[in-house]
Amino acid sequence: MRTRVAVIGAGPAGLLLAWLLQRRGIDAVVLERRSREYCEQRVRAGVLEQGTVDTLTEAGVGERLTAEGRVHHGIELRFGGADHRIGFETLVPGRGITVYGQQEVVKDLIKANLEAGVDLRFGVEDIAIGDFGDRPHLTFGGERLDCDFIAGCDGFHGISRQAVPASALQVFERTYPFAWLGILADVHPSSPELVYAASERGFSLHSMRSDTVSRFYLQVPPETRPEDWTHEEIWAELKARHETVPGFTLDTGPITAVDVASLRSFVAEPMRFGRLFLAGDAAHIVPPTGAKGLNLAVADVRVLARAIGAYYADGSEDLLDRYTATCLRRVWRVQHFSWWMTDLLHAFPGAGPYDRRLQRAGREAVVASRAQATVLAENYVGLPYTEDEAVD
Repeated sequence: MRTRVAVIGAGPAGLLLAWLLQRRGIDAVVLERRSREYCEQRVRAGVLEQGTVDTLTEAGVGERLTAEGRVHHGIELRFGGADHRIGFETLVPGRGITVYGQQEVVKDLIKANLEAGVDLRFGVEDIAIGDFGDRPHLTFGGERLDCDFIAGCDGFHGISRQAVPASALQVFERTYPFAWLGILADVHPSSPELVYAASERGFSLHSMRSDTVSRFYLQVPPETRPEDWTHEEIWAELKARHETVPGFTLDTGPITAVDVASLRSFVAEPMRFGRLFLAGDAAHIVPPTGAKGLNLAVADVRVLARAIGAYYADGSEDLLDRYTATCLRRVWRVQHFSWWMTDLLHAFPGAGPYDRRLQRAGREAVVASRAQATVLAENYVGLPYTEDEAVD
């Protein structure tokens, strides 16, 4: 078999890359070890930056997103017994976020790719990278797939980055001393906007997926397992962390899913090795506090699709050569913001009185200073794409 671009992974990064390439007339084969059902049902991120929404809409895969996504123009920071709204409409006019589950983005992209005739293959268990140098190719199921480029979009635990010799990678990493207990519940959201609640009990986030489905997160010890918490204990702790302002009551309902996510910051440099290009979580991870993982993956594949497109249009490899540098400029800006939000809002084990007062001063500065609130808003809705990140 032969294709121009072999894409490993059918998450948002791999699917969007295949879609952007086919719109340029560039064929691709997407290989995914999980089933289509798993990919479409896996609950993950739900906050889309303005740039991500614009990308999907301009690429022709935003119809359902536009109809069903919930556009938000602010978030609430809850601490010290009060709510503090960060209003995007005044701080960053014309830009906002849209709440639309990652699994919904995946469904839309799978449907569009299949209707366009893109070769998507699910349930491929034995994918291996044979070469990413002069003769790039993959093997799977006894077959060989020759290609011009390999796009590693298979996540943090995928095979793409592991195929690179450790001596060729520079890794930057931080592991946080807590995890998030994620809760999905069939209950109407108790707030029209996301609520980031900080207290000595720990951080908690109130989010949503629709008018009838809410998503919550609780800061928990890193060794926590989903089965460690009963549903009654979950609701009691969510209430304790959120019902800290006058007049607010957290509605409860049936919990349909509980999971645990560890928090880490991770960057692998470079993001290109010969004809192998890493994108999304295969190259970098951010703690979910800033809601950036999916959005950063979209930014990566915008750059990669344009670079590959330029190569086939006129043989130029300039954008391919600049792929790592272009992506990493945004990656490290997002790393900083995600670290800052995490540091600002979580209760750190072992923190002394000085550390806790310093953290409180940081929160108060954000809500007291328009300049600092604007920095938060600008980063939260997503930094505008630069000329190098533009899609032709």
